[in-house]
Amino acid sequence: MDKKRPDPLRFGTVGSPQTTPASGTPAAIRHIRELGMDHLEIAWVQSVRVGDDMCAQIKAAGEASRVSLSVHAPYYINLNSQTDDLMRKSDERLLAAARRGFLAGARSIIFHPGSYHTQPPEQVYERAKDKLVELTTILREEGTDVILRPETMGKSAMFGTLDEVIQLSREIPGVLPCIDWAHLHARQGDGTFNSYDDFAGALTRVRNGLGEAGLKDMHFHLSGIAYTSKGEKEHLPLNEADLKYRELLQAFIDFGVEGVCAVEAPLPFHVADALTLQATYRRLRGDEPLETLAD
Repeated sequence: MDKKRPDPLRFGTVGSPQTTPASGTPAAIRHIRELGMDHLEIAWVQSVRVGDDMCAQIKAAGEASRVSLSVHAPYYINLNSQTDDLMRKSDERLLAAARRGFLAGARSIIFHPGSYHTQPPEQVYERAKDKLVELTTILREEGTDVILRPETMGKSAMFGTLDEVIQLSREIPGVLPCIDWAHLHARQGDGTFNSYDDFAGALTRVRNGLGEAGLKDMHFHLSGIAYTSKGEKEHLPLNEADLKYRELLQAFIDFGVEGVCAVEAPLPFHVADALTLQATYRRLRGDEPLETLAD
């Protein structure tokens, strides 16, 4: 059987491509491969409602199609929940996403880490750290072999700066960042963080914090984004946004970045933007169209 040489970065979509001809995650996985992409981030963003049989089908489809998988956990997770009941529900959502994701063949579990709730960032960091130590210990002891990836967030009121997620990853085994580049661009509300030097600086911080190994196991979200003075407003298609994605892709190449780039463009631009980013990345690398290689 022939196969294509893998790219250092595996491109795909967050959620099923809108062009998928049938319903269900296995069909979306097969369609990702038909489109020529390599990754699907399964969007369990409202709740995790999937049984063992469907998890087995998802895992089999990923393996058969050579499509790697990740899971975006429910939005309603907050490592700084303010009541015991809210914290318990938050824990249950993240653990469910990790357990079901593992059974489905996903390696990375992406989640929004929470809010400062007007509390000092240093205090929130320690609380988030303690909670992640607790949850990763539970998963490790039961053999759920996944990586929890707190996402960089697009509003200054939200816990999840680049330095916070890098430091959590330094201190806690089983934790690595999910860097949402659009969120970093929008977070300060003024359109800064949008140059090659900014992107290279962020990757340097990853390398300084996590070593070269950190650059070889990265997970990104990428899209255009609209923002106000308070930060993120909404995701946009690339051609309606000001994010300098070509400079960002060049920084990935220059730093030897490897991993996953999952695209969060709004419908109906989802697939087109993912394919544009993949094609631009390959062009910047100087790649010829991928030839088929014998096993």
